[in-house]
Amino acid sequence: MFLPLKVKICLVVTAKIIKKMSDEYFQKISELNAAEIPFAVATVIKITGSVSAKPGAKSIINDKGETLFGWVGGGCAEEAVREASLESMRDGETRIVPLDLDDEILGVGMPCGGTMEVYVEPYLPRPELIIVGHGRIAEILAQLAHTVHFSVTVNDSGATREAFPMADQLITSDLDFSQLIVGPKTYVVVVTQHKGDQHSIKKALEGKGPYIGLVASTKRAKLVFEYLLDEGVAPEELKRVHSPAGLDFAGTTPEEIALSIVSEMVTIRRGGSGKPMMKIKKVSPV
Repeated sequence: MFLPLKVKICLVVTAKIIKKMSDEYFQKISELNAAEIPFAVATVIKITGSVSAKPGAKSIINDKGETLFGWVGGGCAEEAVREASLESMRDGETRIVPLDLDDEILGVGMPCGGTMEVYVEPYLPRPELIIVGHGRIAEILAQLAHTVHFSVTVNDSGATREAFPMADQLITSDLDFSQLIVGPKTYVVVVTQHKGDQHSIKKALEGKGPYIGLVASTKRAKLVFEYLLDEGVAPEELKRVHSPAGLDFAGTTPEEIALSIVSEMVTIRRGGSGKPMMKIKKVSPV
């Protein structure tokens, strides 16, 4: 089919623009993921009527509500998509946002005309697990946590890359817990075989993370708790320490113990109940 030269030039320029935007989009996604920065991608999936954005239009919004790339509509949609993106980053859930651009009162604030649906997907940094200690339980913990997409840091003077091939970071100075940044999203498991575990637990408590596990005998755990109480740690704070760590698998091997601990971490991270799925879903063979 013959096309006029101007049309051909227009098509070539349009293709180059689309490719450049696509390259910029994936480059920005890659940069944000590499830097472990939370963000959300908003994608227009459906429109009706007079809507400026087209299906497939995308934007990237960071955790401050700033648009880093793209566009899914002007003032009519921007604020609603921004709020939905922030919410998705808070709860980790995807959502479809219906926007009524016709209704000035019940819609998004401006009668732009038409409707649109925007799919919002959060991209969150991996949660961090700090393992303090060494041994077979610690090694399996690191492997399993990596498998379920935790960033793993091992802090132990005896830690080696051969023992912890999946770890993102090894800190081998002698229990120098001060090097670690323990934040509100940091999971900590202490498996030091009693060497300074009270100091590690105290540091972990200061970080206010979602999970602190102590692998120790009942007698040793009691001694650790007594020490921390004497140090002025509030009893309510000590209730945040899981010891014995893990769910009740009745496991005895290091592999089974590590699996029960990772299962408890995932349960807390995802807000699960720890109950059998058959009971949750009310499935019965009868």
